[in-house]
Amino acid sequence: MDSAALLSLRFNPEADLLAATRDCEAEVFLRAYGNTRQQLEDEYGPYEQASVFIALADDRGDVLGACRLIRPTGLGLKSLDDAARPPWSLDVARSVRAARLDPTQTWDVATLGCRRGLKGAGKLASAALFHALVQAVRANQIQTAVMIIDERVRALLASAGMTGHTLPGARPARYLGSAASTPVYRHCDEAFDQQRITNPEAHRLYTQGIGLDGIQVPPLEQFRFIERSTVGVGSALAVGASA
Repeated sequence: MDSAALLSLRFNPEADLLAATRDCEAEVFLRAYGNTRQQLEDEYGPYEQASVFIALADDRGDVLGACRLIRPTGLGLKSLDDAARPPWSLDVARSVRAARLDPTQTWDVATLGCRRGLKGAGKLASAALFHALVQAVRANQIQTAVMIIDERVRALLASAGMTGHTLPGARPARYLGSAASTPVYRHCDEAFDQQRITNPEAHRLYTQGIGLDGIQVPPLEQFRFIERSTVGVGSALAVGASA
């Protein structure tokens, strides 16, 4: 990627940019966990209509980083559905009550990853995607986020003051190529407040977006989800085991 290219965050991309976002996500999760496109198609196909993507792209349409979110719909949230199956086999309804989680106000952070070897502003790709998540939370009034996250990635996020609570009854286990992943949740406002106190520097970068030099962040209203009459065709992609 050309470090001089203008980078920008795009919420809910369409057409060629959506296809490029899917390609980026597929590359990241094949490299990290050995997930083939067919495996990911099988896993995420049922949630395709509820999926929303975020892309970090340059001015040529090349995508450096991608994130998939799953909205609360009748299709369910994959992280909660998977927590009900082996290797966890949780009583998810009971876990949800214990976590004070309202599934109708909860979004699933299904995937988040960046390409390797990024230069210039691209080195901030992960921070930019997390800031985009914060903006999506604010614009869509998301109360809680859930995900199934690789424990190595979870430790990295914790060092930046971005912690998640283990879903009651869950534990680290093998999951879709990850040696140890855990279903987690976090009430968003509480997470922002805690990060502001425990790691102010990370709060400025990830939550406030201060320091994302060379990356264009759209206005907050452009992170609000708007239902479309048609949904782009493409393979469903990676799982929430990496960030």
